[in-house]
Amino acid sequence: MAREIERKFLVIADYWREQVIKQTRFVQGYLNSIEETSCKSSVRIRLEGDQANINIKSLEIGLSRDEYEYSIDLADAENMLKNLTVGPVIEKIRYLVPATTGVWEIDEFFGDNVGLIIAELELPDENTPIDLPDWIGAEVTDDLKYYNVSLSKNPYSQWK
Repeated sequence: MAREIERKFLVIADYWREQVIKQTRFVQGYLNSIEETSCKSSVRIRLEGDQANINIKSLEIGLSRDEYEYSIDLADAENMLKNLTVGPVIEKIRYLVPATTGVWEIDEFFGDNVGLIIAELELPDENTPIDLPDWIGAEVTDDLKYYNVSLSKNPYSQWK
């Protein structure tokens, strides 16, 4: 079983862009609704550049959760995104920025979530100390509304 451990933060300044080592366009959508009372996981289809995958994550809020990810055929993924997703798809560019511990994954959202920028850092364990650059703002690890699965149902553009 794979266990993902990550912390999420809002991004409050743009000078991280000078440190970007890679960027990739993402389009993703969900095949199930998290509003069902018996729902224990989210099932996501994602286009990541010219690759595609299906991802299953346990619905746990906080630093860690179960995660499974498998490559799938690109044409199949495009068809699923077009015909099978629940709610709007999420569009974003993910930028990679080196960190003292790992790599920051900075997601700049577009479409219904334009204006939102979130930085995530995957960690080897929940107690790993991290150095926060000064472009990092409030931590939102425990705030469900900033999770992609929530953004697909309640986009950032509707928060105001």
